[in-house]
Amino acid sequence: MSLNLDLTGRVAVVTGGTRGVGAGIARSFLRAGATVVVCARRPPDTPVTAERRTARFHAVDLREPAAVQDFFQGVAADHGRLDCLVNNAGGSPYRLLDGTTAERHARVVELNLIAPLTAALAAYEVMRDQPDGGSVIMIGSVSGTRPSPGTAAYGAAKAGLDNLARSMAVEWAPHVRVNTLVLGMVRTELSALHYGDEAGIAAVGATVPLGRLAEPTEIGDACVFLASDHAGYVSGASLLVHGGGERPAFLDAATANHSKES
Repeated sequence: MSLNLDLTGRVAVVTGGTRGVGAGIARSFLRAGATVVVCARRPPDTPVTAERRTARFHAVDLREPAAVQDFFQGVAADHGRLDCLVNNAGGSPYRLLDGTTAERHARVVELNLIAPLTAALAAYEVMRDQPDGGSVIMIGSVSGTRPSPGTAAYGAAKAGLDNLARSMAVEWAPHVRVNTLVLGMVRTELSALHYGDEAGIAAVGATVPLGRLAEPTEIGDACVFLASDHAGYVSGASLLVHGGGERPAFLDAATANHSKES
């Protein structure tokens, strides 16, 4: 029996959906038949398309609550419903804690924790009045589950995002489901900035048990599942999409010779 993830007739919003992981998520929803609205501060360099269908773009700064409220009310007015919000927008520059001020670190927390909360609250106002509710998906990170030197504020925000999602799942049940995808490393058009050339990207991918970085559409496919009726009893969950995680450093540092007995 095939697992048919058909979201025809559903409306999904993907924040930060104009490039990278967000664009991959948007394309997966388009392929599943959903109407997709992507938002970011700036328009995409090229339209986000899949299966000869195109995501609609709206410019919005998620750090402006009034603008966010207007955006989600506009989506509901234009399309008559809102079935899924994917809170993907976020990120952080590499910055050691003592390399800048607390205020600059707070901006990272604002973008990666407060902005998703703002968007989720605005989406909930639409979803709670729909007979079939809706689904909110937070895009988390392994940075929120382990030490993250150089991106400590980002890691703290992602840890908070996961906890926030679990509380939302309780408060908003049974009408709105809320889940988190905990991502590892994903290959995007910006990978070279982080890992170098193709050899560097391959070397980083080799540290992952599955031997490579994720593709954005693989993240998107996981989102489509969580938004679908097949995940109708999944709420308050954290789904790890990290290729098996990271190989513990002590395994490579150990000097013992581990031989397999016949």
